[in-house]
Amino acid sequence: MKPSPANPELLTEDLSANRRSLEQLLGKCDDVIFDVLTYGDNLDYKALSVYCSSLVAVDRNHYMMQSLEDLSGRRSGRAESVTPASVERYFGQEGATSQGMRIVTELEAAINLILQGFVVLMFDGWNRAVAYQAPSFDKRQVTEPVSEPVVQGPREGTVERLSTNLGMIRQRLQTPRLKIEFLVAGDTTKTTIAMCYLDNAVIPTVLNEFQSRLQGIEQYDVPETSFIEDWVQDSKYSPFPQYRYTERTDAIAAAIMDGRIAVLVDNSPMVLIAPALLTDFLGTSEDYYVRTVFATMIRLLRIGAFFIALMLPSLYIALSTFHPEMIPTVLLLAILDTREGIPFPAFIEALIMEISFELLREAGIRLPRPVGSAVSIVGALVIGQAAIMAKISSPIMVIVVALTGIASFAIPHYDIAIAIRILRFPFMVAATLLGGFGLMICSLLLLLHLTCLRTLGQPYLTSIAPLKLSDWRDIVVRAPLTTMLKNPRNRRLLPSESAPPRGRRGRAR
Repeated sequence: MKPSPANPELLTEDLSANRRSLEQLLGKCDDVIFDVLTYGDNLDYKALSVYCSSLVAVDRNHYMMQSLEDLSGRRSGRAESVTPASVERYFGQEGATSQGMRIVTELEAAINLILQGFVVLMFDGWNRAVAYQAPSFDKRQVTEPVSEPVVQGPREGTVERLSTNLGMIRQRLQTPRLKIEFLVAGDTTKTTIAMCYLDNAVIPTVLNEFQSRLQGIEQYDVPETSFIEDWVQDSKYSPFPQYRYTERTDAIAAAIMDGRIAVLVDNSPMVLIAPALLTDFLGTSEDYYVRTVFATMIRLLRIGAFFIALMLPSLYIALSTFHPEMIPTVLLLAILDTREGIPFPAFIEALIMEISFELLREAGIRLPRPVGSAVSIVGALVIGQAAIMAKISSPIMVIVVALTGIASFAIPHYDIAIAIRILRFPFMVAATLLGGFGLMICSLLLLLHLTCLRTLGQPYLTSIAPLKLSDWRDIVVRAPLTTMLKNPRNRRLLPSESAPPRGRRGRAR
């Protein structure tokens, strides 16, 4: 039976009884190894080593045997059980200091450590156990971020090991004001969740709101970071993401310095940044690693790509169907000439091409990388050319869909790109029904939704509405870093009365 947390079952001095209890709780776990060790001059001392063979290297027993032989050699040769005092003194002060040793007194704690990759060593005549941290399998090493390709700047990305990720963050933020709080979720997975924030930089109301929303998650298994987002987000049915993901340690450190909260989950490389505003999804860390002119031009290009990916197909449908007088005559004649013989209206034509493009994009993602890129490129060329020759689509529509897809690829964050891909179709329907008036209505409804949307209680359009021109030097354009260092702008999150004053620092996300 499972020990009750209120009355935990303690280890006893009887080694055989401890083994029976462990075997009962770990029944049918064939990868859990029980090794009986004997040591001493006459091999009259017994110890039990328990570990999970899929997590622990076998050669760790060599170290334990050496420690036990050393312990027996220090004794006077009397054939009696090792006293608890001598064992605790040796392993606590000499023998196990370099192996991440822990002293365990409860049976449930010993089982948890075994399943976490520890070697638990129990002695006959001692009601405690020694646990060594000894993981054996190798995890993915620190490499460049997969989801965020790096052109210029640091190239280290997070991995699946939580301790490694926290160490990289600590190296960038070497201050005691960096607070890290742990939380263990799930009775089955026992996933460790780390919450990182910078004291005196994070807004207390935001931190308290996030902590209150996170309450209760300990009862559920959390296999990945996205489960936390779904647990704490404000609007679960909004297409717009209220939290941001990243694998770049420099982006994590910059977000923490900017008053954000970073959430890391063990066995997941994705780091959740909370809260996230709309403007956060239009910038990257590399904007601060290039010159001001280049960064500004790239940002303006991204903003243009945002509107192109959202409204270009619907704008073409509205102009060609309801407002042909707004198209220059020469261009209108060219469009009419290319549409000659097309049996479908502009909406059906655009819908067919958009769905085909989305299918090709999804197929390119799911297939192996060498094959996926070839399938997406060749498939787009073949289907586009075949659709034109079969009079299913006009060349101008193929160009519109291609420009829309390219513009969506220019948006740096995947979550906001998905939101645009979803919203593109309602705009196309509105343009088909009401033309330009339908686009105006959809735009107003979208703006109303963004105005009402909040993330951890903060307005989603902070720094855009209400309008503050001082904030736009790091949104639409990227002002010189020296200017931002000398005159740091106010928080992009709404300040609270309990929020401490912000120090002088530049924003280097």
